[in-house]
Amino acid sequence: MTELIVFLLLALAVWFVLDSLKAREAAYAAARRACEQAEVQFLDDTVAQSSLRFARNDEGRLILERHFRFEFSTTGDDRQQGRVRLLGGRVQDVNLARLWLVD
Repeated sequence: MTELIVFLLLALAVWFVLDSLKAREAAYAAARRACEQAEVQFLDDTVAQSSLRFARNDEGRLILERHFRFEFSTTGDDRQQGRVRLLGGRVQDVNLARLWLVD
């Protein structure tokens, strides 16, 4: 019985890591696309997860909501914060300072 519990916990950990990597890739693509559309420079070529919590989707199911931060520049001399919000594996919105872009 103990081996089964350990195996299930290990499987859950592997799933979480793979799901987190997939979410990070989606956030990265959304941030890059938003920066291209707004004609600003996507800095450091990376996103960083800033929060993780449970939220409900449109169907009322409990799923993970992740927030990612990234930096962009309008002139090349400044650094501004951007944000990507994912619900499950889907991008909900992208925020570039005061400019909101929704897929």
